[in-house]
Amino acid sequence: MSQESREQRRANVIEVLNKARAMELHAIAQYMNQHYNLDNMDYGDMAAKVKLIAIDEMRHAEMFAERIAELGGEPVAEPAGTAEKGQLVRVVFSFDANLEDFTIDTYNEFLLVCRENADSTSVKLFEQIIDEEQVHFNYFDNVSAHIDQLGETYLAQIAGTPSTTGLQTRGFVARFGSGGAPAAAPGAGAAPGRPAG
Repeated sequence: MSQESREQRRANVIEVLNKARAMELHAIAQYMNQHYNLDNMDYGDMAAKVKLIAIDEMRHAEMFAERIAELGGEPVAEPAGTAEKGQLVRVVFSFDANLEDFTIDTYNEFLLVCRENADSTSVKLFEQIIDEEQVHFNYFDNVSAHIDQLGETYLAQIAGTPSTTGLQTRGFVARFGSGGAPAAAPGAGAAPGRPAG
């Protein structure tokens, strides 16, 4: 292939990586806003988990930026959209499930662009991040279903729970694993229903 076609292929990959980074920046703003609001509404456990998911998205944004820089591009700093503010707890989790579902679909399309442009490293990056976004979707979708089915009974069980995530910033996937259940820290067991660390 010619030098020009290699440069064009690289530009195509950088374009989708930057679109993905902008989506992550939007998700960070959205989830941090929700984290603060859920904490203010006294749904501490939910607030803590949404904060951890925002930390995952921060890591994703950085991973995309590093790959863009490796390819000689300039990472974007503007989010793809603005955060929806003042959402009621009954709206938050279905909204977030839809956001994650859209992200997974879009990232799968971006992955195909990377594959078509012969960038296996970026394909692997998208595969890893898609897997983590699926974990986020599963959590949001499960909570949304519980709220829909159990309503105030479910929310009453969470009201008044602590929102602390500690000083660790491992994020939701690192802390709870792919199934959403607490993952044991290396060399330590996790108490049932409680995250390690």
